[in-house]
Amino acid sequence: MAKKKPTTVAKAPKVKLSPRDEKTAERLTGLADRVVTAANNRKDPFVDIPSRTLANVKYSPKKKILEMGNATNRRQLFDLSQAKAYMRTMLVTSGCKKLIDQGKSTSLRGLFYMLKHTIEGVKENTFDEQGECDTIIEDVEVLLSSIREELHLYAENRGAMVGAITLTDKGDEINCARMGSGGYAIPSIVEPDVIVFDKKRCTAKFILHVEKGTVWQRFNEDRFWEKHNCILTHGAGQPPRGVRRMLHRLHNELELPLYCVLDNDPWGYYIYSVIKQGSINLAFESQRMAIPEAKYLGLRSIDFERCQLSDSVKISLNDTDRKRAKQVAQYPWFEKKPKWQTEIKKMLSNDFKLEVESLISKDISYVTEEYVPARLRDQDWLD
Repeated sequence: MAKKKPTTVAKAPKVKLSPRDEKTAERLTGLADRVVTAANNRKDPFVDIPSRTLANVKYSPKKKILEMGNATNRRQLFDLSQAKAYMRTMLVTSGCKKLIDQGKSTSLRGLFYMLKHTIEGVKENTFDEQGECDTIIEDVEVLLSSIREELHLYAENRGAMVGAITLTDKGDEINCARMGSGGYAIPSIVEPDVIVFDKKRCTAKFILHVEKGTVWQRFNEDRFWEKHNCILTHGAGQPPRGVRRMLHRLHNELELPLYCVLDNDPWGYYIYSVIKQGSINLAFESQRMAIPEAKYLGLRSIDFERCQLSDSVKISLNDTDRKRAKQVAQYPWFEKKPKWQTEIKKMLSNDFKLEVESLISKDISYVTEEYVPARLRDQDWLD
């Protein structure tokens, strides 16, 4: 009887890394090498992670964005209070290196399950909840001066785009003027090796970003982007990083002005602040996301009288709203702007807030046919 030949496992083809992947892989390998060097020298392995706290974030009046300071937190292996966090940091970096080597990407949830297991000999898991893993991912981003997209990680897609631009997405040509009622779903990873722009294939004159998908649907159905030759986007409320990065690239690479149509409430103001100056938690990414030239087009505190809206559209402010509004007013980039101070004081004196959808009480298409065109024509916005 002939012997069976042993089964051989085919080797995965070697992946050719992009220059960006090579750079990121080199940083990950360098981190691992430092751990080995410390161990060989009988030293305590450690990493110094830039502090992602309010105290370590500053506003740069020159650049008009939020930036991280120089404060760091040392994470050591042989410190019982830090050993678990150190181990998790090494796990995440190892998982990201594996993804890069294989030329594959995964979701934040996917990495969590890749790394989640019970440590041998004990009953403790590497991670119990995804939030624990997500926090370490952000630590690794600032530690390596890399964004998570460079680590081959992505989040759930939120946001859409339609308008006068044709782009290339992983080799596929996407005409954003022919995307139907749903539009082009803005990916989580929109870096240049994934999304390619061609100035010759963009005739848009500006970007109009609206807060919510429901309002975006009204603009899309009314073909606002076609009538006014623009690109129309939304971020499903607080825009995720993929949407913010897409806006940043469209603005900077294609030189398109950005106008934001947001709710007249402290949260609409905050969304505008994040788009314009960056966020405190992600200050290390401001240079690749913040758009200091962004303009706030509406909704405004004066619009209740100006648009002659009915009392039925008012939404009373609560204590949380009032507290948040006062916090926003004290942001350095709003603090010295009289128009913004007037805007916030007017909302507080009104003691109510307004959603963009409230304009529907005038007419189903009032926001697309009258409100926004008039604000653009009159250059009536806040900066």
